[in-house]
Amino acid sequence: MKLIHKFKSPNFDKRKSSKILFIIIHYTALKNYREAISYLSDPKNKVSSHYLISQTGAIFNLVSEKNRAWHAGISYWDGITDLNSTSIGIELDFSNYKKNKNYSKKMINSLVKLLIILQKKYNIKKTNILGHSDIAPFRKKDPGPKFPWNILRKKSLVIDPNKQNPYKISFIKKWFKKNKLNTSKKMTIFILSYLGYDTINLKQDNYSLSKIIMAYQNHFIQSNITGKVDNVTLNFLIKHLLNNLLTKT
Repeated sequence: MKLIHKFKSPNFDKRKSSKILFIIIHYTALKNYREAISYLSDPKNKVSSHYLISQTGAIFNLVSEKNRAWHAGISYWDGITDLNSTSIGIELDFSNYKKNKNYSKKMINSLVKLLIILQKKYNIKKTNILGHSDIAPFRKKDPGPKFPWNILRKKSLVIDPNKQNPYKISFIKKWFKKNKLNTSKKMTIFILSYLGYDTINLKQDNYSLSKIIMAYQNHFIQSNITGKVDNVTLNFLIKHLLNNLLTKT
């Protein structure tokens, strides 16, 4: 896999952690990869990523992996708030412009190759390859509903929450209710929190709950993006919880 080192961004500092735990996937929301490189390399924008992948599959290394790129911003995952220090950021040349409104096959092929290398190099868990909207669901939407998470699942790069397990959903719901998680909303918040999402203020704020559910659906249930705690979403969340638990045991 060939990396292009021609362009370098000055927007980085030292990591506050020596351990890289996450890979965060973004989209640029700009006209093309040239415009994205310019934006990510401009000091006044105070934003950057380690990698940028173009529509043709070219991979640009803008910031060294040893440094802290500024791609995550205000974010949270599983108790960690400085995601920039513990992650590698990958930007994809995608937006709503005519020429880059889809994730091209060449782009995704390059992404898969890069993920395989990074995952092995840093021993990154399947559950820790995330979208920007996972770690910042109240302000970010990328990589969005068009991003082909299913391809990453087929390549065994990320967890498949929907795989079969020996437990029945009805049994788990009964267990939840016995433990005072007796509404769909309470079950949903509990599971999202367990998975790593920022649920601290959700109990009093239905709008934020809708945003975080939408982020979850954009990643895991792209056929059911409603922003609501419906039966499809709750049942899927329970399967996801069980598969995470079984993976850890």
